Amino acid sequence: MSKVCVLCVVTDGVEEIELVAPVDLLRRADVEVVLVSMNGKLTVTGSHGLVIQADIQVEQIDADGFDALLLPGGPGVAALRKDGRAAEMVRTFAGGGKLVGAICAAPLVLHDAGILDGKRHTAHQTARQELTAAMDDRVVVDGNLVTSRGAGTAVDFGLRLVEELVGSGEAARISAAIMA
Repeated sequence: MSKVCVLCVVTDGVEEIELVAPVDLLRRADVEVVLVSMNGKLTVTGSHGLVIQADIQVEQIDADGFDALLLPGGPGVAALRKDGRAAEMVRTFAGGGKLVGAICAAPLVLHDAGILDGKRHTAHQTARQELTAAMDDRVVVDGNLVTSRGAGTAVDFGLRLVEELVGSGEAARISAAIMA
């Protein structure tokens, strides 16, 4: 069996906790995570000044090589929405039956992609004006869609992504190891 591989979208203004916590947990589960920059550079600056090194730029990706798509939130989601390429990636991954994870404001990109209709989901309170059907749960799973509320739920979100991609046993092992 080949290694599970996740494509993680990053851009300036990404919420660092929502990026680092899920990526760290996935990597602890031996999932390969590739950070794809959407800003034309291989470095992005998070919403609190942390500089993040991406692995590739968006023009270099081939969605066929990935099992899941991860969208962290933060103020950078506004730029992702304006750009439109992240929504196209969401349509490609979701349409192919692949897992799509979004946290905080990033479910707005799922909304833009047209995949939230009839799906249970959650999001940050600031996104609730547009996402009026969002639930209050910390993490919501509906089919191949995993959504979460924000920085305070990033570990729960990351562990659920691990569970969905490599199983509940591995998620439980990591949860115990980090004392979650």
